[in-house]
Amino acid sequence: MTQRLNATFRITGWDDQPYDEIEHGPKLTRTKVTKVFEGDVEGESSLEYLMVQQPDGSAAFVGVERVVGQLGGRSGSFVLQHTGTFADGVARDSYEVVSGSGTGDLRGLRGLRGGGSFEVAHADRHPFVLDYDFE
Repeated sequence: MTQRLNATFRITGWDDQPYDEIEHGPKLTRTKVTKVFEGDVEGESSLEYLMVQQPDGSAAFVGVERVVGQLGGRSGSFVLQHTGTFADGVARDSYEVVSGSGTGDLRGLRGLRGGGSFEVAHADRHPFVLDYDFE
């Protein structure tokens, strides 16, 4: 049965490290992010983005995030795969559960097609929505 997770997260750590830069061109960065979730999912996550950051401040990114905590009374972890952009002060991020990544009571968790997405500007808390079910 399909369920919709509604939660919020706040970013508790952000470490942006360039690994390839050229003059007058985009730089490539590895960004480690930590988050705390509240709502239908309670827990923490560790996320790593690979970004292409343009001189004008815009960016494109991909990422992998492990969420550890509780979802609907079940404990365990799962992994999300991210794809997104940042432009004009707004991050647009789409994500989905990586098949087979659930552990503990979350084994068999799967995100449905489209998974989840958000579009946010800088704020203390950000929305997190995910359509999911279990195999």
